[in-house]
Amino acid sequence: MRWITGRRTKYLILLLWAALALPLASHASEIDEVMRNDLTQFTPAAAESSRVRDLVARSSRGRDLPAVVVFARDGGLTPADRAAVDAAVPGAEPVPSADGAAAMVVVPIDAASEDVVYQRVKDLRQRVREGLPAGLTVAVTGPAGGYVDGADAFVEADLTLLLVTVGVVAVFLIVIYRGPLLWLPPFVAVVLSAGMSQGAVTLLARHAGLVVNGMSSGVLTALVFGAGTDYALLLIARYREELHRTEDRHEAMAAALRGALPAVTASAVTVAAGVLCLLVADMRSSASLGPVAAVGVLCTFLTVTMLLPVLLLVCGRGAFWPFIPRPGRRIRHGVWEGVGRRVARRPRAVWLVTVAVLAALCLPLTGAEAGIPGSDAYTAPPESITGQRLVSAHFPAGASAPAEVLVRPADRGRAAAVAAGVTGVAAVRQDGAVGDLAGLRVTLADPPESAAAERTVERLRAALGGVPGALVGGQTATAVDTAAAQRHDLLLVVPLVLLVTLAVLVALLRSLVAPLLLTATVVLSFGAVLGLGWTVFHHLLGFPALGYDAILLGFVFLVALGVDYNIFLTGRIREETAVGGDHRRGVLRGLSLTGSVITGAGLILAATFSALTILPLVWAVQFGVLVALGVLLDTFAVRSVLVPALLLDLGPHSWWPVRPGARGGGVAGRRTDEAVGPVPGRR
Repeated sequence: MRWITGRRTKYLILLLWAALALPLASHASEIDEVMRNDLTQFTPAAAESSRVRDLVARSSRGRDLPAVVVFARDGGLTPADRAAVDAAVPGAEPVPSADGAAAMVVVPIDAASEDVVYQRVKDLRQRVREGLPAGLTVAVTGPAGGYVDGADAFVEADLTLLLVTVGVVAVFLIVIYRGPLLWLPPFVAVVLSAGMSQGAVTLLARHAGLVVNGMSSGVLTALVFGAGTDYALLLIARYREELHRTEDRHEAMAAALRGALPAVTASAVTVAAGVLCLLVADMRSSASLGPVAAVGVLCTFLTVTMLLPVLLLVCGRGAFWPFIPRPGRRIRHGVWEGVGRRVARRPRAVWLVTVAVLAALCLPLTGAEAGIPGSDAYTAPPESITGQRLVSAHFPAGASAPAEVLVRPADRGRAAAVAAGVTGVAAVRQDGAVGDLAGLRVTLADPPESAAAERTVERLRAALGGVPGALVGGQTATAVDTAAAQRHDLLLVVPLVLLVTLAVLVALLRSLVAPLLLTATVVLSFGAVLGLGWTVFHHLLGFPALGYDAILLGFVFLVALGVDYNIFLTGRIREETAVGGDHRRGVLRGLSLTGSVITGAGLILAATFSALTILPLVWAVQFGVLVALGVLLDTFAVRSVLVPALLLDLGPHSWWPVRPGARGGGVAGRRTDEAVGPVPGRR
């Protein structure tokens, strides 16, 4: 640690960071240029619908993505309306509705690149509105319109998300430290971490094939600011303690790094390993998020453990003004010392009551629904959804996005007859050759993103099971396959994340009992959060179901980030127990020393993930709320009450098979009767 905290080397470290980190961060603004928000990034890689899409893209039909322009007027289209429709999309053949109140035009969009699709749909939406008669409604929907609205959901909110997150972190740091200076070093470090992370992701996307999309970019911002602030709070708390033990701030920082580095390292490793478990997911969006988040955690870890100590040393003791820590001053530990004493009186009753409350919060899950249909995917319906509603009101509801069936040419007639007999199918027509296969367009009776349409696709696939090699794709089939992949990913990733976090806790604590207890609290806590979240989403916000993305990502991030607090708390408890040899005193002292850190970290982390609720996507709102609720529950109930109560009730058996203080079993050599630092804001 001396090369980081040395009197002269600290300036060298500062210069090296300026020379290396700033050029990397300069690429952060270019992340939008490497984002891939096309449909392939949000669908399962090996699904039947994905195979159909790939075959169609490689066929002689080209790479067209249809945009559907629908015009409608209550009471029926007028001659002026029909003339305006012809002028709005010249050369196309409008399809009138049976009720005479609407007309629909399919405009093929060259899908050779995302930028082409995006710009042409934007231009089309602007062009079809020019010179329309008053009262004539128009909307551009279909697969191309849906793609553009999905891209806009991330692009338009990206800068707002960043600004909100930066503001939240700045405000919380100022409130926590109650001083004009101390909040600046961690704030600078975390902002630079975000810039480095985005710059590194941009370069890796350009030169190493890393896939980044709007979802992973938004989560990266929340993760870096949240985790970075957590690590900074822990380091500064240890530094403050050491400043109460020694006059030399360089020695104090070296001791603080030695004390905090194991916990910060274990936390970073756990979060990185947890998010990398997403690599096994079938959903491309989830799988690509893993390495993007891991890059963010690595950049954050390096910044907090190398740059932040130097910034604090350069600022000197005066950074803590007006609550400057001095050697020998006895400091009160505030509310958490009192909480620890109360828990210690009847630990078994405390943990039994806490477990009962958490279990009760799980009960609403008995009536919960999972899987959000595409029609309900946005918090406010964009143009593609309102356009689809117009189509459904005047045409067969699935006309804007028919299912695509690929069969051998010899089986085309048979497949068409089978498809026409499926309940929920409105029409079937032949659609030409797709490579060596023949295509059918199957119009569904229900809107393409509805649950009814998805059931029709399932029936269609079952009916075509007797036709060798038949494949069913299209927008609705993609939704069916996506939901199936998300369910599969939940069953695969969840146990893998639990195993990874358990392994890290075993390695850190050199125990089997405590890690198993902590893992059990994580599972119970997540169940409680999910039950509480369902109550909020369904009964207060009116969402029809829990999104699979929100459940999976909520679990991964809550477990990975929740383990941060487990590590901060139990690591310190083990350290204090090893030094003093008294398990009960070690638990109470560990809680009092880390309680304020965990509280501040939890509040900031909850706030940063809450910023995701500004995205106009239901899954993003649910994900942000679930993580925020989970972190708050962890902060004020699980890590600060339930875990200490369990450890107190079990006593020294918590550390089986190696007790703290045994050889290789803990930290030794530090007196426990020395003065320690204050909680933020106290003298």
